[in-house]
Amino acid sequence: MALEEKREKRPPVTPMMIEEEAALRNGSRGLPPGPWAEAAGPRPRTTERHIAVHKRLVLGFAVSILALLAVTMIAVLLSVRFEECGAAADGSPRAGGNGSISGAARQPPSTGQLPGRSEEETRGGEAAEEKKEEDEEEWQRRRELPPWTQPRLPRHLRPLHYNLMLTIFMENFTFSGEVNVQLEVRNASRYIVLHAHRMHIEAVRVAEDKLAGGVRVARSFLYPQTQVFVVVLNRSLEVQRSYNLKILFNALIENELLGFFRSSYVLHGERRFLGVTQFSPTHARKAFPCFDEPIYKATFKISIRHQATYLSLSNMPVETSVFDEDGWVTDHFSQTPLMSTYYLAWAVCNFTYRETVTKSGVVVRLYARPDAIRRGSGDYALNITRRLIEFYEDYFKVPYSLPKLDLLAVPKHPYAAMENWGLSVFVEQRILLDPSISSISYLLDVTMVIVHELCHQWFGDLVTPVWWEDVWLKEGFAHYFEFIGTDYLYPGWNMEKQRFLTDVLHEVMLLDGLASSHPVSQEVQQATDIDRVFDWIAYKKGAALIRMLANFMGHSVFQMGLQDYLTIHKYGNAARNDLWNTLSKALKRVGKSVNIQEVMDQWTLQMGYPVITILGNQTADNVIVISQERFVYDSDAKLKDPALGDNSSYASCQMTLLVAQFVWPCEMELSLLLSECCTEHHRILDLEEASWLLGNINQTGYFRVNYDIRNWRMLINQLTRNHEVISVSNRAGLIDDSFNLARAGYLPQNIPLEVIRYLSEEKDFLPWHAASRALYPLDKLLDRTENYNIFNHFRDKSQLICKGQRDKCKIHAERTFNRIPLNVRDIVYCTGVSLMDEDVWEFIWMKFHSTTAVSEKKILLEALTCSDDRNLLNRLLNLSLNSEVVLDQDAIDVIIHVARNPHGRDLAWKFFREKWKILNARYGEALFMNSKLISGVTEFLNTEEELREEVWLLSWSHRPMLQLGDMRMRRRLQRHLMWKLPTRFMVAVAYP
Repeated sequence: MALEEKREKRPPVTPMMIEEEAALRNGSRGLPPGPWAEAAGPRPRTTERHIAVHKRLVLGFAVSILALLAVTMIAVLLSVRFEECGAAADGSPRAGGNGSISGAARQPPSTGQLPGRSEEETRGGEAAEEKKEEDEEEWQRRRELPPWTQPRLPRHLRPLHYNLMLTIFMENFTFSGEVNVQLEVRNASRYIVLHAHRMHIEAVRVAEDKLAGGVRVARSFLYPQTQVFVVVLNRSLEVQRSYNLKILFNALIENELLGFFRSSYVLHGERRFLGVTQFSPTHARKAFPCFDEPIYKATFKISIRHQATYLSLSNMPVETSVFDEDGWVTDHFSQTPLMSTYYLAWAVCNFTYRETVTKSGVVVRLYARPDAIRRGSGDYALNITRRLIEFYEDYFKVPYSLPKLDLLAVPKHPYAAMENWGLSVFVEQRILLDPSISSISYLLDVTMVIVHELCHQWFGDLVTPVWWEDVWLKEGFAHYFEFIGTDYLYPGWNMEKQRFLTDVLHEVMLLDGLASSHPVSQEVQQATDIDRVFDWIAYKKGAALIRMLANFMGHSVFQMGLQDYLTIHKYGNAARNDLWNTLSKALKRVGKSVNIQEVMDQWTLQMGYPVITILGNQTADNVIVISQERFVYDSDAKLKDPALGDNSSYASCQMTLLVAQFVWPCEMELSLLLSECCTEHHRILDLEEASWLLGNINQTGYFRVNYDIRNWRMLINQLTRNHEVISVSNRAGLIDDSFNLARAGYLPQNIPLEVIRYLSEEKDFLPWHAASRALYPLDKLLDRTENYNIFNHFRDKSQLICKGQRDKCKIHAERTFNRIPLNVRDIVYCTGVSLMDEDVWEFIWMKFHSTTAVSEKKILLEALTCSDDRNLLNRLLNLSLNSEVVLDQDAIDVIIHVARNPHGRDLAWKFFREKWKILNARYGEALFMNSKLISGVTEFLNTEEELREEVWLLSWSHRPMLQLGDMRMRRRLQRHLMWKLPTRFMVAVAYP
């Protein structure tokens, strides 16, 4: 029995007891006044009187005992009632509850607050807390951790179905709800543990399915440390039986970016509000009690009650709508298929929509602000969504699984978009497009975001990773198909064979070559670790490995394997081994016996990638030597960490080797399979002395290739004489590999600059893009050093010419401001703001406020960060904190772009440090946004003082806002300290 119960069962203090105590203090026997007291007073000592006194004393003592027993019984009854009230205050069922949303739940709580606890509830909560502590002590005595303290939910229960009823109060941004969860019992237990966070639990009831009787709830409590709600029962639930868990709750519609949050926009001078959800990865628990892990798939039936001036949306279509006389309406949605909680979604807004229908009958609607719909800003997204659904249905041979897909464009969202099944949510800048003023680059961004999210309707929604360690199984595929799907829409853009290299492969290899990288599949234990796996390694390395595997298997066989994988695991969960086994079977069907798991585990379970070195024909036997080792930028790191120098762990990989001379006909392909050993010798027939070697044709492999200096010289000569002999993708690869090999010490520093000397003859975009990416970090690292003028030899000549003719450029820009071609408008705006005076900045600022076109707003806001005037940059930074002026997610872009401006880098860094508390309060748990902000602000700090301050900031990395940005900051800091280029020497060598 708990200590509190013992205290409650003590008899209460009564007037009789007080009088007895006073009598004792006065020397009497403590009897109450009256006949008994008189009888007990001093009397003559006669035998009769003595006997009479004793009889009366015995009788009085008996009566007192009876009275004490009666009082004790009353105290026990009161204690039991008190315990029930306390349990109800902490979530236990209330007497007389009927299971519907209570009357209190139907009324909105006071604005901005949840219902408070009464004094009685507080005492009951304290009693429950003591019981919880006693439970924990009991578990400790058993040398086990209580199930609610574990990072993962216990496995003894499985949710089968949720019936969720919500009432939304938009006038004060609160909501109440009732959730009924049908549970299947796998192992007997008297504990129900599920997720719930930042909400008030009103009541809880457990009943056996289809039976009238309930299972008594002993107590319940929230455990914030693991964000769970614990229901303790009086008896264990029976195995293989079904039970119904009913919970009444209420919470706030938060003014942040996770869970169920609110946003707003202005229409005709009136501010309008909307509520929308963002549950991925672990925020469904903020909106309703649930089993918030991907493995716990269930069906959902949702009902939303709201004011009739709003409409509600969810994953499924509305079945029926019931209108009340008080101006409220309840929308009942169809039941979902089996799905994970983090893909559940709903929204309450007063948007309008346009719709289209696919060939298979899927209704596609785009919801947005009425003025955006009226202007046709969503038409492009709507049309390509219809085409992409048809493309994916044909490619995967698996139909889209729901009757509808809604695209919701919201003003504020923590990510570019979220792939909720049947209700995908996009931030406006990534889905609304005005053809008359949007550039090709903006159209490309919108297109690729939509392609990405639609791929998730299969990879993620239909087939969900078992756990977050394999988040790349959905994000890697969606990122890879950004390029495949865009090629379907625009075949001439050649995205997968070209733009993929510079946007994905080169970028992620830059990160993955650092000693601070991590495997694409990484262990996830704590909830705080989950956000960290959503990084470029998961997205971009995952996509690069998938692309390598597709080329290794052959695209048709790879496609067949994906079709089998989705068919087998649809509506369920899958791990990476499930994918590898299915792909191995696909290869076996075409007569190839390859264990894909053995091949791919060594790419996914370890960090980094190899550099393959090819030594050319150095003997008369035409033998080439090929070796591999782990590529790491910091050679000292290999000495400190022996694991980084271990080259035996990389498995076999396929590489196509091109052997050619200066003329077209002399080329041959040789497929090499590198085994686990570090060095191999291969004989090549008819290998002439003048022949050069080129590995990793079209850069399909996830590795770098190095050569002996003689071969590099021959490749450079080939580029100078006729660069088109080498494919455009390999020209870009040579540029990227040479710069990064030089950075890591594998090549002399002059080789990459000699490689790019041919660019004056280059007509294709991709090699220029690769060179620009290679030189951009140098530009930012050197722009405040004494050697920066020398480095300007590598910069765009047109920018230097404009700087030399400032007045002419200003006059020309002013005359043509409103006639600027769409595709260069961002460059012209930025250049104009940087060259001209404050009046131009004010003009751009006013234009930013007046335009309603989302794409134009983005360009104008970025242009404002290009000013050379530090006062204007400071002013813009401070304005970014006003959500009424600059949206929350746009404020991050403002700070980052100011940090990229050499005149504002130190201002942005100072602003970030001084406004730390405000930024932390604003973005809170939106760690992906925080990581973007942190890495953007610190990206090009290059003075000794700034680097010291950055090291100091890393010491804060235990704080939630810095956790995800920690690794990226360490990577950049490591890179900046590692590569101090002798710029003057490099220029002299490259341009003698």
